[in-house]
Amino acid sequence: MALTIRAHLTTTHLNFNFQPTTRTIVYRRRSQSVRIQPRPIYHSNPLVHFVSFPSMPTVSSSSVNGSSVIKSSLIDPDGGALVDLVVPESERASKRAEAELMPKVKLTKIDLEWVHVISEGWASPLRGFMREDEYLESLHFNFLRLKDGTIVNMSLPIVLAIYDKDKEEIGSSPNVGLIGPNGDLIGILRSIQIYKHNKEERIARTWGTTAPGLPYVEEVISPAGNWLIGGDLEVLEPIKYNDCLDHYRLSPRELRKEFDRRQADAVFAFQLRNPVHNGHALLMNDTRRRLLEMGYKNPILLLHPLGGFTKADDVPLDVRMEQHSKVLEDGVLDPETTIVSIFPSPMHYAGPTEVQWHAKARINAGANFYIVGRDPAGMGHPTEKRDLYDPDHGKKVLSMAPGLEKLNILPFRVAAYDTLEKKMAFFDPSRAKDFLFISGTKMRTYARNGENPPDGFMCPGGWQVLVKYYESLQVEETGQQPALLSS
Repeated sequence: MALTIRAHLTTTHLNFNFQPTTRTIVYRRRSQSVRIQPRPIYHSNPLVHFVSFPSMPTVSSSSVNGSSVIKSSLIDPDGGALVDLVVPESERASKRAEAELMPKVKLTKIDLEWVHVISEGWASPLRGFMREDEYLESLHFNFLRLKDGTIVNMSLPIVLAIYDKDKEEIGSSPNVGLIGPNGDLIGILRSIQIYKHNKEERIARTWGTTAPGLPYVEEVISPAGNWLIGGDLEVLEPIKYNDCLDHYRLSPRELRKEFDRRQADAVFAFQLRNPVHNGHALLMNDTRRRLLEMGYKNPILLLHPLGGFTKADDVPLDVRMEQHSKVLEDGVLDPETTIVSIFPSPMHYAGPTEVQWHAKARINAGANFYIVGRDPAGMGHPTEKRDLYDPDHGKKVLSMAPGLEKLNILPFRVAAYDTLEKKMAFFDPSRAKDFLFISGTKMRTYARNGENPPDGFMCPGGWQVLVKYYESLQVEETGQQPALLSS
């Protein structure tokens, strides 16, 4: 018995000027043959345009009421299996007792965020803080080479810094216990290796500059110790923050189960660290439309705000999550085809280097499409009045980054406020004067001053969340109580 699955795609959906080729792949399992004609996937490479096919998932065939059912994972995690480093409940008491006898390393809040990231498998196949070989591979090549010779993308070193006194206290011990910021025992780092923390090299290679004022550098690296400690991580309990947002923090394993439950045949991830305006919604809704036109039946949006460290002037996570919920309540995004979840990683603001990490982590979460826009993970230059990175380099780098070949990159078109139509729309260069670009700075200025943006820029409920937040900041700054409005 043979089953053929066909998908049709016209190049106009992705605005490329070439025709796809197709090939047929036959999978044989036991006595059955499953014939699949995969969808062509388009990559935009700044050097060459080409059409390629992602590696096909493992396919199984079964018969239900005489019909063949194809079951497959949308995309395999890096390394082939998700890492889960949380100790089984039955072993926690003994592991805790063992850890109590070990030398201890105190974690910062951001160190704990990285423990969360590693333990749930976002960085699969990484199984702990990096030892020196892994660190050098990541820092200099942006990937890790596995034992079988394959490579996985790893553009940001995930490391744990310690001070001279910590190194002395650890001595020759092969293992250390990890203590959280509040003094609780978090986990164990086994078979450790301690090596020199060359901060200048790390900063220069990660950010492409050593200019003062880089937020992550000032918060994390500059005050850190002169040594890095790597090893295999064991986490005694799932990481929780008890901030009323833990129910949003779905692990890669939980997200994959949810995609299966919703019977998704495509998952497109959208990362953001800002409130959602109608331009973002236009991009996300248009992406779903394009995927439907490509032949997918149930594309699911993973709206995935970053939940770790962000710089001081970014909108806090709890405010952003409240704003995102209003976007769904107001019908700007469809709750039936949208999953809102928090990505626990800290933010580096390292532009094209960091956006690879953001994309790689979504592979492990089960997304097979990733939306990328202007200046992803970028910021203004800390000492000069210009962008730190070329705004187009992020999407170009993603299209050719080693280890990301199986992820389908979706560059989005520029959206701006159309003053004639009074709504967010895709920018039309032929009538550029009719469009208004509202930057994040301008948006915050509106909210801070109690002004409303143009109608159609953001849903009213979401906008009111921001207004209330900035009003509360002004109250804190002035020490005054908000005025009471009588009805």
